[in-house]
Amino acid sequence: MTRLEPPPGGRARPPAVRRVIRARFVVEKNYAGWRLDAYLMQKIRRLDAEKAAFLVAERLDAEGDPAPRLAPDSLVAPGLSFSLWREAEPEPETPLTFGVVHDDGELLVVDKPAGLPIHPTARYFEHTFTAVARARYPERKVDPAHRLDRETSGLLACGTAPVFTTALKASFAAGRVRKAYLALSLGWPAEEAFEVDAPLALTLQSEVRVRMHVHPEGAGSCTGFEVLGRRVTADGARVALLACHPRTGRQHQIRAHLHHAGLPVVGDKIYGPDELIFDRFTRKALTDGDRATLRLDRQALHAWRLELPHPRTGALVALEAPLAPDLQAFWDGCRRGEPT
Repeated sequence: MTRLEPPPGGRARPPAVRRVIRARFVVEKNYAGWRLDAYLMQKIRRLDAEKAAFLVAERLDAEGDPAPRLAPDSLVAPGLSFSLWREAEPEPETPLTFGVVHDDGELLVVDKPAGLPIHPTARYFEHTFTAVARARYPERKVDPAHRLDRETSGLLACGTAPVFTTALKASFAAGRVRKAYLALSLGWPAEEAFEVDAPLALTLQSEVRVRMHVHPEGAGSCTGFEVLGRRVTADGARVALLACHPRTGRQHQIRAHLHHAGLPVVGDKIYGPDELIFDRFTRKALTDGDRATLRLDRQALHAWRLELPHPRTGALVALEAPLAPDLQAFWDGCRRGEPT
């Protein structure tokens, strides 16, 4: 990170023209009396004392009137609020288009390509589905009614005005929407159809903070699976094409359930054979071995079928998006038969 020189009589300030990302913190009761640098090291993994001191000196804006002067050894109190800022890095390249599967002026369903995030994040701002849709449909207010991970391709349902989006979201929340995904898994299931009924929770069991785990105190989660095909990769690994039917809607549910079943999704950096691949991916430090293990540069998950009530009429709308070209090419490159 380039160090900014402080202006006369003050600290460095965020650049005026470049995009700045802020993370806001409000100290919780259980951290009363902690040193500020210790608090930051608790909140931000892989942060050491030297980096914490730098952030306090150069990247911290305290809130309040007047704002308190903070140092690394300042003792924090509950309710203390401040933000850390950094200059945003250039956005990664993403696909900046999408296919339209259904558009009647009220309900818009698109075929989202893999790699296109839906909403802005710390890494993506303009290279998002919402930004592309805003430019493509300036007269509408296109808003997705549900989520797809950035690496997941396929059907995404959107309202074209707040009233329609609200109705769609209500249908998802009430369980009136049926979804089916296609996944390529490493390994062959023992049966042609099976179900994983296992509660999921976000825990601290791993280095990956966003990873869901099967946990007895987690939220009830159930997914049905059906084998559509069995093939073998060029290096002899078994791969199955699965239809996935989530009965509930938990974060990463299909991927976490397949991992739990011993059938991780091809290309999955979090729920594959080595979760630390995700850490190396975020640091742009993937090895050749990592790429060989993944076999694909994204998780092989595709939102295939969607059946939902129309947001105005309530009539049932059934839609389908064929397997994305990159996943189809991988599947076509596999051979039928037993491993040699």
